[in-house]
Order: sequence, then C-alpha cells, then structure tokens
Amino acid sequence: MANRTPRQKMNEQDPAERIRNFNEVPFGLTDEQAVIEAKRCIQCKKPTCVEGCPVRIDIPAFIKAISEERFLDSIEIIKRTNSLPAVCGRVCPQEIQCEERCILAKKFQPVAIGHLERFAADYEREREQLAAQKTLPPTGKKIAILGSGPAGLTAAGELRKLGHDVTIFEALHSPGGVLVYGIPEFRLPKAIVQYEIEALKKLGVQIALNRVVGMSETIDDLLSQGYDAIFIGTGAGLPLFLEVPGENLIGVYSANEYLTRANLMKAYMFPLYDTPIIKGKNVGVFGGGNVAMDAARTARRLGGENVYIIYRRTRNELPARAEEVHHAEEEGIIFRLLSNPTRFIGDDKGRLRAVECLRMELGEPDSSGRPRPVPVKGSEFAIDIDLAIIAIGNSPNPIIQKTTPGLERSKWGTIVVQEETMRTSKRGVFAGGDIVSGAATVILAMGAGRKAAQSMDEYLKTGEW
Repeated sequence: MANRTPRQKMNEQDPAERIRNFNEVPFGLTDEQAVIEAKRCIQCKKPTCVEGCPVRIDIPAFIKAISEERFLDSIEIIKRTNSLPAVCGRVCPQEIQCEERCILAKKFQPVAIGHLERFAADYEREREQLAAQKTLPPTGKKIAILGSGPAGLTAAGELRKLGHDVTIFEALHSPGGVLVYGIPEFRLPKAIVQYEIEALKKLGVQIALNRVVGMSETIDDLLSQGYDAIFIGTGAGLPLFLEVPGENLIGVYSANEYLTRANLMKAYMFPLYDTPIIKGKNVGVFGGGNVAMDAARTARRLGGENVYIIYRRTRNELPARAEEVHHAEEEGIIFRLLSNPTRFIGDDKGRLRAVECLRMELGEPDSSGRPRPVPVKGSEFAIDIDLAIIAIGNSPNPIIQKTTPGLERSKWGTIVVQEETMRTSKRGVFAGGDIVSGAATVILAMGAGRKAAQSMDEYLKTGEW
C-alpha cells in the first residue's frame, strides 16, 4: 500500500562540513523521490491538510500532479494561492500545519507536503520554465504596499493578479524583508528569494526601494497622491531586550542587528563584503525560537567554538521547529536549558566576558499555557562568553502608527484590524502580518496578506467601508 511506503528523506550536507560554509543544508528531493513521496498521498475526499494551510493551497491536486510527473502543472496549482512556494517549502512549520492534519499521520508518517512544495518550486526555477500566471484586465486602481516581507509580497502578488496597479514601498536597499535580513543563507538562499520576487515583477508588481513611509512621506501623503488603497505589512522589526545589567557592553547584539549584518550586509562573505561583525569564540544566544537557532548556527559558522542556546524552560517548550533544533544539535550547538540570565559581566574596557545565570525549575502553567519558569534560589552560575545575541522577540516599529492620524493601535504597538477583513480604523488602509499579530511565522504573514488582498479587492470594487 502507498501509505506504508516510508517517507522520503532529503539528503543533507554533512554537519562537520556545513559548519564551515553558508550553503543550504538540505539538498531537496530528487525527481524519483518526489514521485514516490507524492504517491503516498491517498487523495482524501475531505482533505484536512488544506484546512491547516494558511494560504489554502490545493494540496491534493498539486501532489497528484507530481505523482503523475506533471511537475510544472504542480507549481502552477500551488501558485494559484501562494506567491512564494520555494520560500514556504523551506521555512514553513508544516509539521504543525498541513502535515499535522494529514490523515496518514494518525498511523504512519504524514506526507512530506513541504518537501514536495519545495521540489515543485525548485523544478521550475532550475529549469527556468516559469509557470504561467494570469492577470485580470487592468482595473485602473492604484495600491501601495508598505513593506516587502512575506505579507507585503503576498498581498502584492494577489492584487496584481486581480488587475490592480501595485507598488511596494521598501525601507531597505533590497526587497524581501525578514526573508533577506533575518533568515540565514544556509536555511533560505537569497537567490531563491530574489527569484520569487522577480516572478512578481514579471507579473507587473513595481518595487520602490529606500522609501521609508512615515518619515519623508506619510500614509496620508500616499492617499493624496492617488493611491486608492494601502496595505501595511512592515513587520515587527524592533528588538526586545532582556533588561538586565550589562546589556550595553561591547559584544552584546540584538538578533536583528546580528542577523542583518550577517545576511543582508553579507558579513559572512568577508573580505568580499567588509561588514564589521564581532566573531565570538564563546557565544551565548538567549531565546529558544527559530531566530535563536538561526543566530546560533550563524555564530557557529563564523568561528564560534562554544555556542550556547540559553533558555529558561526545557527542550519540550522550545518554540523553534523540531528540524531547526535537530540541525543545531548536529552542528554542535550546546543547549543550556532551565537557565535564565541575570547580568552580563564585562572587563575594564567595557567588553563582554561572561554572563551570570540562575537555574530555573518549571512551575504551574502561565498565560501562554506553558509551565512557568521559577528561579532556584542561590543557584547562580557564570558562563564565559565574548558575544551575546538576544533573540527573545520583536515588537513593531512605531513610525507608521505615530505618523498616521486615525490609525488605531493596541497597547503592544500593533495595528488593530478587523480580523475577517484586515481593515484598519482608517478608510482605505489595511494591514497584516507581524505589524498586526506581533512576531509570528512567514506563512501566517502570507495568509494575512492573501486575506487582506481579497478584502481590498472587494473594497475597490464596491467603495463600501
């Protein structure tokens, strides 16, 4: 039976080799593996996997196409609802979304939906056979998209397919948002992000770089310039800190700054790119999410001999994807769990030399539903580190909220929207992604961008608010 066939495993770089380079870790499925894996799908009459997908890809249809070796048909099906398939196939948490809902998961391993999506997207890109995407006739409506991260790119693609004139305004010198400044090359090659963006440009999406809306120009300025609707997808790029003594020592980075230097500013390609970055031998990364794993694995590749993940709960509570934790462990990252930093210790020149921590134990669940970490009195201990990377989350940059009268925001600084329509309190202005939800996943941001695009299209057709 097809469902008894073992799940196909992607080949990967050897850990001892990959800690010396920034090349992508998994190699992807071969054509033969993809067909075998696709044939494991039992083509359910009520495909629950689709319900688990934030952008509602027709999963059974694209998998069936792969099983019949109609590889370009499969990517055409995916692109009907997903503008960034090669990205999603690599960084989506499929194990808690589509694959978790797979019927096979009840008795066997679920179909490798994410790996098959990556395969279809890579097949198209590697053969330079762009799947046809159709756009409806021009509507004459102009839309401004603020931010070129996953939410903005998705909204732009959907709106362009509906016939609208779309311009993305990006504050940085390169489009892609968190996909280029946050996620390392070894997990998401930048050439792949660029390819997906080029596909949107071929659809007719325009991108204006180095345009910080909220400073030289505001949302009201754009509305007065003839834009009929605006989507805010500027993400959550303001880093949170531990707020413990010593955080201003030389050698303490936010994960945002560290990963931006390494990725967008290409510090890992020294001396070709002369971007300064501190390369610690003993590195402490504080946090347990995907960003913490990205920072730790980057530090390892930049020469870190002892790289620690310092996290106040246990392995069971780590919010990072299981695959990322597994890769980090293979690469020699040291997990110091049930540990909470209390202060950073420096030398007489203001340089970081150690971190003092308290041991923790788990208590009753807190508001997140996870066990609350409780300090163990008198359990202080120190870890020698010369580089610290704080990866405990981000909040939205307040620039747009502060410069847009009539735009309601929450006490956390996020923009308030109607959940079903992604409409803000300001007429013609919509928002989605991390600027609304707080820091979340790429695919959830994409789902919000798609939902907003559909709502914006309806508004532009009816004029009703």
